[in-house]
Amino acid sequence: MLDADSGVHKLEHCASVLKAIAHPLRIAIIELLEEHGKLSVSEIHEQLDVEQAVASHHLGILKNKGVLISNREGKNMRYELKHRQITKIIEIMERCSTV
Repeated sequence: MLDADSGVHKLEHCASVLKAIAHPLRIAIIELLEEHGKLSVSEIHEQLDVEQAVASHHLGILKNKGVLISNREGKNMRYELKHRQITKIIEIMERCSTV
């Protein structure tokens, strides 16, 4: 059984992750990584047609919140989803949308 502090910590972590993905560009990054697996920041910024610095900034947020992991491959850092199930949150939100 979880004690109250553990339960609160878990809920705070969940809220933190939800805040991290609550941005249109970060959702696009997550969907892109779901489709392609691992991508470099260059590939991401080219695919999404944003500046590389912008893509790097948003990748950093997602990585710091535990949504993404990165691995160095040669000169490039390649990003991938830490848990592919995170995309289910986005799918649910899309189904709930009235727009």
